[in-house]
Amino acid sequence: MKKLVTLLLLVLAAACAFAGSVHVLESGTPDLKVWVCEYKSQADLCVWVADYRSQAKDKDGIWFFEKYKSQADFTVKIVKYRSQADLKVYYVPYRSQAGWRESHPWTGRLR
Repeated sequence: MKKLVTLLLLVLAAACAFAGSVHVLESGTPDLKVWVCEYKSQADLCVWVADYRSQAKDKDGIWFFEKYKSQADFTVKIVKYRSQADLKVYYVPYRSQAGWRESHPWTGRLR
């Protein structure tokens, strides 16, 4: 039993090793519905898109887009209307600008 618990903890830790990797779903049920804002003032989260998976580790505001769903930490679906969204994001050009603009229920859960 101890070995099973240890194995489960190791698997869980490995799954969390690179957080912030995202897969965009075209159909199906996502973990999060996202509306992309036109202006920074409308956003809950400012997101910088990383070139490498390791850059997104343990950061909510830095996302790396995965090609395959199985490799992603969470899935999102881009929605057309603001009222449909769980989270409103604005893409920023610089890494230093990434982060939460205000308190949100998803803070710390995108890792």
